[in-house]
Amino acid sequence: MSNGAGQVPDHRPRTVTAHRIPQALLFALTTLLAAFLVAIGAAGSAKAVAPGDDLIKVFVVQDPAQTGGQLATLQSIAVATLGDAARAEEIFDLNRGLTQKDGGALSSLGDQLHPGWILRLPKDASGPGVQLATDTGGQGSASTPPASGSTAPPGTGDEQSTMLTIPLAAAVAILGAILLALVTAGIVGRRKVRAGYAVVRRGLHKLGEPARRRRRLAHRQATSRWFDADVDAVRRAYGTLGEFAATGREPERPVHALSVDDAGVTVWLSASDAADAPWTSIDSTRWRRPAAAPGRQVPGDGGGTSPADLSTACLVRAGTDADGRPVFVDLSRLDGVLSVTGEKVVARDVVQNLLAEIARTRPGTSVTVLRGTADAPPLAVPPSLQQLPQVTPQTVAVPVPAQATVRGAAVRRPLRGLVVVAGTPGSREAAELAALCGPGGAGWTGLVYGEAQDAHWRWYTDGDGRVDIPVLDLKLTVPA
Repeated sequence: MSNGAGQVPDHRPRTVTAHRIPQALLFALTTLLAAFLVAIGAAGSAKAVAPGDDLIKVFVVQDPAQTGGQLATLQSIAVATLGDAARAEEIFDLNRGLTQKDGGALSSLGDQLHPGWILRLPKDASGPGVQLATDTGGQGSASTPPASGSTAPPGTGDEQSTMLTIPLAAAVAILGAILLALVTAGIVGRRKVRAGYAVVRRGLHKLGEPARRRRRLAHRQATSRWFDADVDAVRRAYGTLGEFAATGREPERPVHALSVDDAGVTVWLSASDAADAPWTSIDSTRWRRPAAAPGRQVPGDGGGTSPADLSTACLVRAGTDADGRPVFVDLSRLDGVLSVTGEKVVARDVVQNLLAEIARTRPGTSVTVLRGTADAPPLAVPPSLQQLPQVTPQTVAVPVPAQATVRGAAVRRPLRGLVVVAGTPGSREAAELAALCGPGGAGWTGLVYGEAQDAHWRWYTDGDGRVDIPVLDLKLTVPA
């Protein structure tokens, strides 16, 4: 094998290799062909809808034989398409008195639906059961487009011509655009074509960002309503902690986070701890138990009630993971202050959700709110929590710092009260935070949506409504 020794370097001018231009031309031709097909589809769609017709969203009531024996109701349709059963009244108002194909009509919210009925939906409806239909403007229900592969009976007036005609000027323009693109591609090369395509793609992504942001916010709001109603998950989460409580034979194995779903339970333990069967290891810190496998019964728990030594735990759902499962963290292990930084509104939503979680499980908990930086979004304290006035500077005693270079590890302590700081604390707020939550302080827990220097835990948010918890290697979607 030659190592190149003795070879003379070739300094002659190099020409463009022949294979680069065909690749660039092929890329440009493919892009234009896709645009041409889109234009043809748009023209066909324009001819498929008669002038003056409006497209609306509808839901077609299926036969129970196709849905496992369950006949749809206004409430079930509202949950499936709008995410909220309470919005069934909106669907009823849109369809009140409209004559269906079988001659029936809705006259009250509790009327039984019949297979084949076509019900109008609000504009923000979404989901697999939502269809587009033509609003005829009459008293009857909307007309849904025929299913794929079906043909309308002759003489109904619903026939649509599938013939696509392209004007001569448009054909010439398309041909000229193709030729111009081929010449341009041969001149500028593949890299500049790709750069232009990337610019167009970024522009299209930017145009669609407002709609994506609205969908993310609606999903986060639906998650918040789900948390309000899901009491069973909280009960199961506390029951799971009992399986790792201290016994006469073994010490407590700290559970730093856990996730409960219909299929089972997942817990986050320390890397040095392990769980016994029926728990199985997912990685160095996560363990999984199927729902069908019974957990270890703790003596004195009364067959499912948390033992007395678990009263220190304060489980809160920080959000949902990539699979949509709620993830609990234990605030009693904060040992001081949690600092949530990043996107300000999402950081506020994180703290607002934690307060709502505490209000559901520990009503009456004392809360005091301190104002940090002026640009922090405002926060509302749930009425079931006991909000106290701000601490006065005269009552603040700054603790003497420990004579050590390394701060001690976090320990578990009960949730006595909450200090919420809206924004990055100033010198006065930092002193109050240290007096109430710091080492040697009053033993309260601090929640700061801003930068806090002495925070024991730090979470980071982004503009997509997510929070990153590095110590647990978790990224969750935050309820709004």
